[in-house]
Amino acid sequence: MNDLEYDELTDNTLLAVEEAIEQLELDLDYESHGGLLSITFPDQSKIIINKQPPLQQLWVATKFNGHHFEWRNQQWIDNRSGSEFWQLLSDAASKQAGSPVELAPQQSGTE
Repeated sequence: MNDLEYDELTDNTLLAVEEAIEQLELDLDYESHGGLLSITFPDQSKIIINKQPPLQQLWVATKFNGHHFEWRNQQWIDNRSGSEFWQLLSDAASKQAGSPVELAPQQSGTE
C-alpha cells in the first residue's frame, strides 16, 4: 500500500467511526483533527484513534490499554492480539460506557 492509499483508507475509517457514533443512542462526544479522533464518554474517559503514517498503522488508546492495527486481508487487525478493529472498538466502548455499545461501519446506501 502506498502513502496515498494509506491516507485514504485511514481517513475513511475515522469518518466511519464518526458516523457510527452518530447512530448510537448513547451520548458520546467526539472531536476529529489532523488524523486523530478523540471519543469522550459520559464519565469523561476517552478512546483515542490516530493515524501512524510512517508505520502505516492505526493506533487505538483506550482507558485500559493501547492497540496497533495493521491493514491485513481487507481489515484492520491488532498486531498483538489479532483482534479486528471494529470488534475491539465496540468492546472497549462498551467497557468505558458501562453498557453495550455496537460500533460498525454503516452500509452503503443513500447519502
